[in-house]
Amino acid sequence: MLATGAIAPTFVGTTADGQPLDFAGYRGRPVVLYFYPKANTAGCTLEARGFAENYPELQRAGIAVVGVSVDSVEAQKSFSEKCGVPFPLVADRDRSVAKLYGVLGFLGVAKRVTFFIDAEGKVAEVVEGLRPGPHVQRAVERARAAAPDYSKSK
Repeated sequence: MLATGAIAPTFVGTTADGQPLDFAGYRGRPVVLYFYPKANTAGCTLEARGFAENYPELQRAGIAVVGVSVDSVEAQKSFSEKCGVPFPLVADRDRSVAKLYGVLGFLGVAKRVTFFIDAEGKVAEVVEGLRPGPHVQRAVERARAAAPDYSKSK
């Protein structure tokens, strides 16, 4: 698995809407790149909805979000619609992205791992674990730390 300080590999994948996503296009801004085991399962649904609910705050902090699983484009589309996901979900059917990041589990699905990638493309932090809550919570904490404090203006 990629460690903190490593350069995040670029990749081209297909999103839930069937469009190509070139991850190199995210250079220059921080990114939450999260891998999840299987669309439409309980834990992955909680995680996707958590990121979706907090997406406006992440955006205000200038943070992009991209989700990846080994599901098909059709499964990702259904999952994205069900969870109201406003960011891209990548269908990694050939498991190449999960392998590139070192998160492919022994059952052939991605492990639940979130990479916080800085604007220069380096892995700033890695969160792993089965429970989805800590992944979303850490993203929100990072967004709040990065966002300007508007309460001090005026």
